[in-house]
Amino acid sequence: MNSVIITFLIFLLIFVLIGVSSTLKGRKTKEDYLIASRDIHPWLGAISAAATNTSGYMFIGLIGFTYKFGISSIWVTVGWITGDYFLWRLMYKRMREETEKVKANTVSSFIGYCQKTGVDPLIKAAAGIVTLIFLATYASAQLTAGGKALHVLFDWNYSTGAIIGATIVLIYCFSGGIRASIWTDAAQATVMIISMSILLIISAVHVGSPMSLFSQLGAIDPKLVTLFPERLEFGIALYVLGWVAAGVGVAGEPDMQIRIMSISSPERMKAGRRTYFAWYIPFSIASVLVGLYSRVLLPDVKTFDPELALPTLSMNMLPEAFVGLILAGLFAATMSTADSQVLSSGAALTQDIFPKLGKTRRNTKIGTLLIVTFALSFAIFAQGRQNVFEIVTMAWSGLGASLGPLMILRSFGKEIGRKTAITMMISGVLTVLLWRYHFKLFGSLYEILPGLLVAFSIYYLSLLINTLQARRNT
Repeated sequence: MNSVIITFLIFLLIFVLIGVSSTLKGRKTKEDYLIASRDIHPWLGAISAAATNTSGYMFIGLIGFTYKFGISSIWVTVGWITGDYFLWRLMYKRMREETEKVKANTVSSFIGYCQKTGVDPLIKAAAGIVTLIFLATYASAQLTAGGKALHVLFDWNYSTGAIIGATIVLIYCFSGGIRASIWTDAAQATVMIISMSILLIISAVHVGSPMSLFSQLGAIDPKLVTLFPERLEFGIALYVLGWVAAGVGVAGEPDMQIRIMSISSPERMKAGRRTYFAWYIPFSIASVLVGLYSRVLLPDVKTFDPELALPTLSMNMLPEAFVGLILAGLFAATMSTADSQVLSSGAALTQDIFPKLGKTRRNTKIGTLLIVTFALSFAIFAQGRQNVFEIVTMAWSGLGASLGPLMILRSFGKEIGRKTAITMMISGVLTVLLWRYHFKLFGSLYEILPGLLVAFSIYYLSLLINTLQARRNT
């Protein structure tokens, strides 16, 4: 077990050193802390975005979801990638151009910008509050994922992993802000893909060919080899479309969008897109396959939390040195997202909600510290009881449905009035919450789709009302 801890600690030290070394490239300005002076190479920004999108959600959440539901979980990945691809093709170049044109350093300031009046402080603050609530909660889920892994491997208290992750994130975020986060993400992405590949190969050797895998899954439970989930209220087409909407919801994720905003030139988005999907697609497929293999290799679902499948599988099957690598990969996944969310939440607090407090780089760092403290406290209080997949998908849909439509419309140069923008945000969040917790329809249709539809409908309804009023006035 000592070699596991040594390997794990070596990788953590490497991540910290890379993050701190980013200060050699960075500038001591608030803009560099928030958006890396918009000079990030496209492949670096793209890899960072892919690692951020992946997170503990895949290492812990998606693998656990696949373990539980079998091959039907593939639609989560297929839909997510499809929606995400549409944004890279249609939106990101425009968004990068528009955010630089209006000198927006946060998603909220871009959403609130108006050509005639400048940034509307109320829209910016409302978007900042939405960001703060959902993204800080999202960050706590990443710390929980790390805590779950250490609990399985070392029988440590759930809070230990959360504290380690939060401390490391705070060190390099304080050092270089978003630039340190992006640099570290690139190293973490490398460890993530290597560790997932090793576990996939070893699992395949033990179980056999894909046909053998499916045969053994069917023997455990025929539902595990059913391509489509059962008892879908709205049919398979809308079920899949709901996960496509999840990919489109990336538009409303500030921790993702700030990476696109930091890429050095709008003209280099094509190169960024190729890098992003060259990493993201293979990793997503590997995550689903590991989830399926773990269901065969750890067949007694009643004995442990399915979200602990990956660390349990690695501990049972791999030499100690490789277990340390897998653990480092899992921690890399959680930190590559947690750092992004902490920085975006801190920016929302100091730049959007209380802008008078965020005029200096020092005060912006204080915002980062406050967010880390909140996320860590929430993760410790939960003591591993959080379901990472549920928390991530809930936060994702809340942000995607409330901020996503506004980001898409603003990227295409649409002006949005104060009442319309705030109504869109509120309606998006309320639709998501009602769909999941009141109507309880998450299993049949991911709530982000109705949330997006309601928010967009409000925008086009406001256009219709304004048009009718203009005709009456003439």
